[in-house]
Amino acid sequence: MSDLSGSERRKLEKLLNMGGGYVLNFSDRTFGDFFSDYRVEIDAERYKARGTSKANRMRTFWELDSNHVLGRAIVGLIEYATDEQCFGDSNPMLIGDCRKIVQRLLSDCTVPELDALTAIIDERGFEVVAEHVREAIEKNQPEGGLDRLHIFVNKFIRVMCELHGITITCEKPLHSVFGEYVKALRNHGHIESGMTERILKSSISVLEAFNDVRNNKSLAHDNPILSYEESLLIFNHVAASIRFILRRWRRKSKQKSRWRSNKHHAFHGMTTFRSEWIESCSVSCGCKIFADKSELQRKGGLKAAQYLVGVSPTPVIG
Repeated sequence: MSDLSGSERRKLEKLLNMGGGYVLNFSDRTFGDFFSDYRVEIDAERYKARGTSKANRMRTFWELDSNHVLGRAIVGLIEYATDEQCFGDSNPMLIGDCRKIVQRLLSDCTVPELDALTAIIDERGFEVVAEHVREAIEKNQPEGGLDRLHIFVNKFIRVMCELHGITITCEKPLHSVFGEYVKALRNHGHIESGMTERILKSSISVLEAFNDVRNNKSLAHDNPILSYEESLLIFNHVAASIRFILRRWRRKSKQKSRWRSNKHHAFHGMTTFRSEWIESCSVSCGCKIFADKSELQRKGGLKAAQYLVGVSPTPVIG
C-alpha cells in the first residue's frame, strides 16, 4: 500500500487530467495496454472498488500498490504524456512537483538495486524468472521469491561466463561457476583493487550457502521458509553484486565498441587515402593500376599498386 498524501494525490490528478473519469488521452484499451507493461492488471476486479472509470481505477491503484510500483508507473505516465503532448500549457511547477513525488516513491524500495535484476539476453525463460523475482520484492514478499532468485542468479552468471568465453557445464554448481568468472575478471585486468577482488571472492562462499537456502528454506520444496529479514538481506546482497557486475560489463562493452568504431573509421580513412594516392600516381606516371575498391581490399591497400600492366620500365610503388 502506498503512502501518497492528499496533497500529492491532488497534484497527480491535476497533472494527469483525471477530471470526468479520464486519465490523459487513454482509451480503456490503451489504458490496460499501458499498465500491462508494468505488470499491473488494471482491468482486474480489485481495481474497480471505487468504480470502473479509468480515473477511479487509477485512484484504487494508488491505494493498493506499493510506493515503488506507483513510482515506476507514474514515471511512465509522465513520459507518455510528454511524448503525446498531453500536458499542453500545464504549469511547469506542477510537473516539477510531480517528478519530486515520483522520486520519493521510487526511493522507498526494500531492495534499492532491484532494477539490476533484469534479463540481459533475449530469452523467454530468463525474462519470466526475472519478472517473478522483481514481483516478489514489489509485493514485499522476499521470502517467497528466494527459489526464483536462485534460478535468476544461475542464469545470469552462466550468461556472463559465456560472454567472457568461459566454458561451463550444467553439472558445475553456481558457486564454482562464479569462482571461474571472478578469476577471469582478475586475469583480464577488470578488477582494479585487491579489496574488490576479496569482496567478489567472498560471494563464492555466499552463493554456496545460497544452494542450501534454495533447497531447504525456500518454496522450491515443501520447506519451512526463511524469515522475512534474512530473505531481504539475501536479496540485497545478490542485487548489489549483480549491479556491480552489470555496470562493469556495460562500461567495458562501451569502451570496446568505441575502440572498434575508431578502428573502423581509421581503416576507412586510410583506404580512401591509398585509393586516391594510387589513382593520382597512375595519372602522373602513365601506369595502369588495379586501383578500384574491391581490388584494393583484395590485394591489400598499397600492395595493389605493384600490379602493373604494360609499364616499361616497371616502377616500384609503395
